[in-house]
Amino acid sequence: MKYQVGDKILLLHSDEEGEVLDIINDTMVMVNVKGIKFPVYTDQIDFPYFRQFSKKKFEAAKPKQFVDTIKKEKGAAKYKVGEGVWLSFLPVFDKDVFDDDIVEKFRLYLVNQTESGFYFTYQLSYNTVDDFELKNDIQPLSDFYLHDIPFEGLNDSPKFWFEFSLTTPQKNKASFYEVTFKPKAKQVFKRIEEMRLKQEASFSYPLFETYPDKIEEDKPDLSKLAIAGYRVYDGSHVKAPQHASARTVVDLHIEKLSDHWQKMGNAEKLDLQLKTFEKFYDLALQHQQHMLIVVHGIGTGKLREEIHGILRHKKEVKSFVNQYHPSFGYGATEIYFK
Repeated sequence: MKYQVGDKILLLHSDEEGEVLDIINDTMVMVNVKGIKFPVYTDQIDFPYFRQFSKKKFEAAKPKQFVDTIKKEKGAAKYKVGEGVWLSFLPVFDKDVFDDDIVEKFRLYLVNQTESGFYFTYQLSYNTVDDFELKNDIQPLSDFYLHDIPFEGLNDSPKFWFEFSLTTPQKNKASFYEVTFKPKAKQVFKRIEEMRLKQEASFSYPLFETYPDKIEEDKPDLSKLAIAGYRVYDGSHVKAPQHASARTVVDLHIEKLSDHWQKMGNAEKLDLQLKTFEKFYDLALQHQQHMLIVVHGIGTGKLREEIHGILRHKKEVKSFVNQYHPSFGYGATEIYFK
């Protein structure tokens, strides 16, 4: 839900400010405007912060424009962003004991200023401890509300991690793209001051400008070998073995690894699971991933103990933890690399 109880809102049709009293359902809220309580659809209200920062004391009269002369804008105009995908911070202000404006929290928005739609996975962690995770999609030329974060959270080394993939896959584009953003508190404070001086409502950070192309492997020129008298065969029709790509989450449940798992003994199953773990562990290091989540399930705990025993002797591991995860419960171990 975009709005929460206690949020300040603006009625779009009357330009009056009010407050959210209750959440009725996904499309309606109960508001209080000048002492009058009534329900309203969420698409008929907005946050007043944009108007507070963009409204000027004196506005010069603008010349009349006819329909044919009005230039069409590219959408998502309320965020000051350029081409690409951005992470936008909308500060929510409150008053301190001296009646000065202070930032209470930030509303985070994912802003897509491209012609493509994306599936995305979003994670926020503080001091390497996961705090929030979300999976969804964002349409072209639109914005998506993620969640609120407290202002004081900037002092806890926040890390914003995204994985994007195209909603309409293209052969020449990468299958997925990861982006990590680690803001420093001092830099964010500076952006807030610049935003207030410019009378803007938000500030944004670019995640990427264009979705990356697929990396094509270089093909060697064999024509010189043929000229030199060597026999060169065309191996394009030969089916090559499939090589796995790096992942941030590896599911080691045996039914995900083999179609014939029911005919395997316990020792065979454990051996396959550990070999799969080692393979994706090495791929994570090769791709310089900052973390890897291994889903081992709960069961008897044998697989978890074997993995933890291996990790204790890995010099590349900064830390690992088996704690409650919103997606996997206690059946996953999070590994953080140095």
